[in-house]
Amino acid sequence: MPDHPIMKKTLSYLILLTASVFCLLTGHLQAQSKHTFALGDTTFLLDGKPLQMISGEMHCARIPKEYWRDRMKMAKAMGLNTIGTYVFWNAHEAVQGKYDFSGNNNIAEFIKTAQQEGLWVVLRPSPYACAEWEFGGYPWWLLKDSTMKVRSLDPKFIGAYKKYITQLAKQLVPLQVTHGGNVLMVQFENEYGSYSNDKSYLDMNRKIFREAGFDGVLFTCDGETQMPRGYLPGYLPAVNGLENPVEVKKLINKYHDGKGPYYIAEWYPGWFDNWGGTHAKTDVKDAADKLDKILAAGISVNMYMFHGGTTRDFMNGANMSRKEPYSPQVSSYDYDAPLDEAGNPTDKFFKLREVIEKHLPANVKLPAVPAKKPTIAISNIRLTSYSNVFKNLPQPVLLKIPLCFEDLDQGYGFVLYRTKISNSGLLKISEMRDFAIVYLNGVKITTLDRRLKQDSVVLQNVAKDAVLDILVENNGRINYGPFLTDNRQGITRQVTLQGTKLFDWQMYKLPFASLNGFQFSNEAITGDAPALYKGTFELTHVGDTYLDMRPFGKGFVYLNGHNLGKYWNIGPQQTIYIPAVWLNKGKNQIVVFDELKNGHTSISTLAQSILDNQITAAAQ
Repeated sequence: MPDHPIMKKTLSYLILLTASVFCLLTGHLQAQSKHTFALGDTTFLLDGKPLQMISGEMHCARIPKEYWRDRMKMAKAMGLNTIGTYVFWNAHEAVQGKYDFSGNNNIAEFIKTAQQEGLWVVLRPSPYACAEWEFGGYPWWLLKDSTMKVRSLDPKFIGAYKKYITQLAKQLVPLQVTHGGNVLMVQFENEYGSYSNDKSYLDMNRKIFREAGFDGVLFTCDGETQMPRGYLPGYLPAVNGLENPVEVKKLINKYHDGKGPYYIAEWYPGWFDNWGGTHAKTDVKDAADKLDKILAAGISVNMYMFHGGTTRDFMNGANMSRKEPYSPQVSSYDYDAPLDEAGNPTDKFFKLREVIEKHLPANVKLPAVPAKKPTIAISNIRLTSYSNVFKNLPQPVLLKIPLCFEDLDQGYGFVLYRTKISNSGLLKISEMRDFAIVYLNGVKITTLDRRLKQDSVVLQNVAKDAVLDILVENNGRINYGPFLTDNRQGITRQVTLQGTKLFDWQMYKLPFASLNGFQFSNEAITGDAPALYKGTFELTHVGDTYLDMRPFGKGFVYLNGHNLGKYWNIGPQQTIYIPAVWLNKGKNQIVVFDELKNGHTSISTLAQSILDNQITAAAQ
């Protein structure tokens, strides 16, 4: 570099001038790329012109990060211009005060990817999501304080809520259309009318979002009959589930000062599945006809779901009402959606694409539909090493009375409760949540299932100082309805034998957050103990595939360190989806946990899913 003073000064001036011109140019480009978004009297307005949102719901936590872009290209190919997405608090703050926005939790990257693919986003970060997701998206640790009331003005709840939204805002505020991003509007509560009607609580939600920096359009959504309870005057009330265009407009007019715009925040072209139920299927032609009428009326719509994906790990939720029993959801979130669980287009996809094409301007052509993903089938993966869970127990918590999961500082998985008894009679577990296996001296006596309102069993021929084991599983916290706040897990009250309380418990925490600490050997599993079955296999090429779980009982599966989700032989789901990106060319490792059946020596995969096969309870 020249070291003459005049040369240095000249060079510095040129660098400064170049930088200034660059800033002016890039600032001009950014200004040009910014858009305005507003509520018109009948339609949404993008840059002052009517915009009909044709949207589809997808959740980043349910889709492998490597596939986000692929699913969005599929959305464009069907004719969507917008993505709707929930944000799950318990995915981002699994441990209180520790925030995770990395990997599959990188919601900002998910939204930026949508922008790169030419898609707008309707963001639904209300801390309550429902979504058939564990506890409706609330983190389990809120329940450690038994006096805290979620979804209320309880200062303890609001304090945790504010801290989370503040962290979330750092990720998402810059992505709003008001800041040059692609987030058109933000939902600050979700189906609140199904739960309560406290307008001061709703306004607190609005205030929290505004103070965090969400400065664009805010809205709520509710079912038709719940909207009076769940909307906040002055803010757009979107409707869920209503399909008749005349009724949609009439309802929103009623609660939005006689005007629109008109938005169906959740239109259901499919539905979710419950364990022990049937696989939900909706008529393709009927769905297409309904969408045709909605679009013809100029109403904006969000398909729930466009692509469901999979609820992995222990994140499935459950429903329960005063009329309906506890009902946990399956791991597959296929939802009978236009894109299936693996992201492939279905007949419904092509039919809805035809409908959308009818309503596009004449000069607009949809992209070609990407091809289906290749699948593979792997036969006879040998399971060659085993771990008897009862022989790999951690140090117990010793206490006179049994504690629930939350009081044991555990969110998910299992707890083994152990004590000694010397009498026969009726064993009753008060408020058992949610599935239990009862053992006496290591021999399985029965299973107890909250779905079936089972909480007791008669014990016979009990020897003195017999070891009573009760293995209790969290089958999914309630995610919708009046029992949202009553969501503690495990043995939540007491255990009695012939009406007398049992004391002196050893409690073994089995969260299965990882499989570290479990010792494996080639010693076969005998007896009734729950166990882990491990195998390795080699692949020369990879593809999407589906584990065939029909020979197994109930449990979950780890593959190459990923918890793929739960299985249960009562169905209807009988397979577990494995995305190709989680398989390795070369060596792979699989570990299956089974709590109901034993003696497994192999497992296979199929080239297609089985989501509609029920097996009777007697087959357990």
